[in-house]
Amino acid sequence: MFAYLTRRIAYAFPILLGVNLLVFVLFFYVNTPKNMAETILGEKRVTQEQIDNWLREHNYHLPRFVNLQERFPSTFTQTIFWQKSMGLFAFRFGQSDVDNHDISAELRKRIPHSVALALPIFFASLLITIAAAMIVAFYRATYIDYVALVTCVLMMSISLLFYIIGGQYLFAIHLRLAPVSGYDAQFPHLVKFLILPVFIGLIGSIGGGVRYYRTIFLEEINKDYVRTARAKGLGEGTVLFKHALRNALLPILTNVIVSIPFLIMGNLLLENFFGIPGLGSYMIEAIGKQDFAVIRSMAFLGSVLYIGALIIVEVSYSIADPRIRLQ
Repeated sequence: MFAYLTRRIAYAFPILLGVNLLVFVLFFYVNTPKNMAETILGEKRVTQEQIDNWLREHNYHLPRFVNLQERFPSTFTQTIFWQKSMGLFAFRFGQSDVDNHDISAELRKRIPHSVALALPIFFASLLITIAAAMIVAFYRATYIDYVALVTCVLMMSISLLFYIIGGQYLFAIHLRLAPVSGYDAQFPHLVKFLILPVFIGLIGSIGGGVRYYRTIFLEEINKDYVRTARAKGLGEGTVLFKHALRNALLPILTNVIVSIPFLIMGNLLLENFFGIPGLGSYMIEAIGKQDFAVIRSMAFLGSVLYIGALIIVEVSYSIADPRIRLQ
């Protein structure tokens, strides 16, 4: 197992390097450092001297990949790529391009707030969608199945933005059951501020989850081992929960673990509309301020979380199904 994990982590490095190179090209070739300086300083009434000072202050005056004016190893270390991109592999995210705040410190401060929102949505959605999908699969080809499918398609077709605005108007403004927005990290008040965004995030994820898990269960209940269990006289509930659910764990694990990075990094709308100071709102703020250092850091962090989730999926396979051995 240790050798396998070491190999997978080693394989992940070229992928992250490729992501880093792609992001670097987008930021420093398509959008040059001079363009960054003009955007942040303001395109109007900015002098060339101000631009040059900003570039030197942020080390954007260096060559991109190779510095021929320096000796080895400074030929490669005194470059924009080494100083702005290679440090990301050591999780040194540097400073903001706009107000020079420490990005790593800001991430550490914001991650708990994103997790506080993402975990309730994750676990509640997992339990509800799996249970609902098993019930729908149990009543397959009946009116319950048809109504559930139509409802799921409708829920998937509605934008999360509509759920947010509608939920804020109905539950916060009209019924006054929860605050419209705001955040307090202290526990008793935390629940009050999170209950509405968690509920809306849950509603937005149910439709797709039920359809996906229903398809998995329908594939399982048509296999030979399920027919054998029914022939032995086992009840349908036992067949579904004891046999079909256990054998459906592999695709469920794949979907569940791979969705974790998107839960943490992907609650952009919820955090922004409800004023939750998490990673999603941090990304929105960085885009609004044209803070390219933060955007690069968030893109790299998202790729690390996704690759890490894939490795966890493969390890989980061997736990869920002992027949799978990781060499």
